[in-house]
Amino acid sequence: MESRTRQIVGVVTKADISPGSKSEHQGVVLRTRSGEEFVLRRLGGNAFNDESLEALVGTTISGNGMVSGKTFILKDWTVKKSK
Repeated sequence: MESRTRQIVGVVTKADISPGSKSEHQGVVLRTRSGEEFVLRRLGGNAFNDESLEALVGTTISGNGMVSGKTFILKDWTVKKSK
């Protein structure tokens, strides 16, 4: 699986992750303006419950990190101010 570093801007929301599987859970995702959706993980954070990411739900962020498949592993981010 190829991974690459990117900067992605999007809205942080909650969604069902891996529906129908043993690891199905509500998780934090990043939805971009173009419609892409990435499961959010924080470098070194808990994959199933990360309070730092939960606190971002409802905000728009600009994140830097690594994309692996449909997962975006955040190294750092900034919250965008609403206009």
